[in-house]
Amino acid sequence: MKLLISVRSVEEALLAADGGADFIDLKEPGAGALGGLPVATIREIVAALRRHRSGLPVSATIGDVPMHETQRIAACVDAVGACGVDYVKVGIERVPQAPGVLDALAASGWPVVPVFIADRGLEPAHVAHACALRFPGVMADTFDKRAGSLFDALPMDALREFVATVRAAGKMAGLAGALRAVHEPLLRALDPDFAGFRTAVCAGDRSTALDPRRLRALSALMHGCAPAAVDG
Repeated sequence: MKLLISVRSVEEALLAADGGADFIDLKEPGAGALGGLPVATIREIVAALRRHRSGLPVSATIGDVPMHETQRIAACVDAVGACGVDYVKVGIERVPQAPGVLDALAASGWPVVPVFIADRGLEPAHVAHACALRFPGVMADTFDKRAGSLFDALPMDALREFVATVRAAGKMAGLAGALRAVHEPLLRALDPDFAGFRTAVCAGDRSTALDPRRLRALSALMHGCAPAAVDG
């Protein structure tokens, strides 16, 4: 299981790269669950990481765009994809428009990773539809981080089914949503390809700066190099 760390600046991206992250995810935590960074900032971070020669895959979110705004979603995907990221993350809500949006994303020509927002549960038919399309990975995440973690939003059986469905389709399965170090045993039991963190590696809430000590401790834990005595 690989460790995805969400960052908002060049400084945080390089800190994450040196602190044990396996994936670098670009977002603005203060702008929502999948808050998007300015395109210029995404471009700057990607360039810095390439110069750093870490070789780590880089993803970026397009922002919390409502599902009915299909043209805006397409424009944001084009803008973020053109920044040179490895993956473009797009939130998928549990709404009737989801299958149509997924079809459009699959046809976009960019390496899109649909992120299913799990606050109101997952729609198995929508997940199955995504898995039948040409996406490199599929994630589950939460929108309201104050309401608890992904494990508060969904039961283990639903998460186990999600991971199994994505894996059976030959895609990467990712989990995120206010995850903490205490969730490590549950994540191990589910064994996704990667797990995403932000709050757990910040000095305060998810909108504060990354804490190098917390990052190193979480990296050691998730990579099986330390006991579970990690803050958060």
